[in-house]
Amino acid sequence: MHALDVLGDPVRRRILELLAEGDQSAGEVVEVISEEFGIGQPAVSMQLRVLRDNGFADVRAEGRRRIYAVSAGPLAEVDAWLTPFRAFWEQRLDALDTEIRRPRR
Repeated sequence: MHALDVLGDPVRRRILELLAEGDQSAGEVVEVISEEFGIGQPAVSMQLRVLRDNGFADVRAEGRRRIYAVSAGPLAEVDAWLTPFRAFWEQRLDALDTEIRRPRR
């Protein structure tokens, strides 16, 4: 699965946002995602597996718990894909910065 296909799902994007805040147990992820999206543990586990299988998340065992963490590898692929498009928003942001710094008349 292509990195952008993985990120196309809002549940997977939200899981990555949670993991970007710090390592999370599967139970912690399930708790948040279940409340926000109204899906159960099996569906959240499936999304965690997609992230893991496609290299976006690493998992380690701590006793009976599974701890998930962001893996940056595929995000570099997304970053590389976005590179040619950055000029579109960087120019606008530079122009906005110029306007903000310009003295008022």
